[in-house]
Amino acid sequence: MLRHYDSLGLVRPTGRTEAGYREYSSEDIRRIFHIESLRSLGLSLREVRRALDDPGFTPSELVDDLIRQTRERIAGETELLTRLRRIGAAKPAGWEDVLQIVALLQALGSKSAGKRQRAALSSVEEVPVPVEALVEAALSETDPNVAGALRWALAQSGEGGLALLAEGLGSPAAEVRKRALQSIAEIPNGEATALLHDALANPDIVVRRYAALTLGARGVADAVPTLIDMVVEGTNDVDAADALSALASDPALADQIATRLVDCLAHGTVESSARRRLTQALADIPGITASRALADLSHDEDRAVALTATYILKLRKAR
Repeated sequence: MLRHYDSLGLVRPTGRTEAGYREYSSEDIRRIFHIESLRSLGLSLREVRRALDDPGFTPSELVDDLIRQTRERIAGETELLTRLRRIGAAKPAGWEDVLQIVALLQALGSKSAGKRQRAALSSVEEVPVPVEALVEAALSETDPNVAGALRWALAQSGEGGLALLAEGLGSPAAEVRKRALQSIAEIPNGEATALLHDALANPDIVVRRYAALTLGARGVADAVPTLIDMVVEGTNDVDAADALSALASDPALADQIATRLVDCLAHGTVESSARRRLTQALADIPGITASRALADLSHDEDRAVALTATYILKLRKAR
């Protein structure tokens, strides 16, 4: 190393011994330590020489450039580490499996939506794509067809990705939260249902509403208040009414749902359009409570509500 520094003119020995060995003064040794210190920051030997010998040299621009290079290097190494961990998690039996996983991972990151979709659909074959990669892709995918394929692949993988999807529900990005919930909704097991139930208290109203629609289809009664709010607000009110109807197939819930709808109708601050939607929601709620409410509403002061209730009553009698 010292010979190399000597040849570059970075540090020259003060003299030589009779035996031909280099002799360095205390100032030479201090310069050697300075060289090593600057090299530890990533400077090239040419940059080190300039820093030490050029009085007009200012380090700010060079340091900023070194920071940028270091960040790029860390990002590249982190990406490589992630890829290696995913390959390891898939437990490949041989190098053919490794190559297949690498090809699928590359396809998932392709700019071509078609390639990404094919990768998602083929990820459940003999050598599956690591679930972490599927979750990452699902949370960032903007193409609806590819997103659907990724959600399907995650559903086939079981509950392995649920913990990561649950983290997605806490993302600061609204689109990521929505994609996370959509993916959870397609996993038909108890753990996914529990996550959906927790999502009813999510600060994001879009997440709460989507969770309620899915839970309604799964027969979870705690979704009822959110579903009724959706009817009142006119947000996906038809889907919300369908979910209430599905829940009302349970006789124990039918009267509870009807009572909640009637209570909303009796609230003086509910607008006319909302009262019509609530009346329509009563249409597919079986039981005497709903029938009595519709009979009363057929005489409502709001003509649109009265006509709607009358029409629904005729349909119910004709069944």
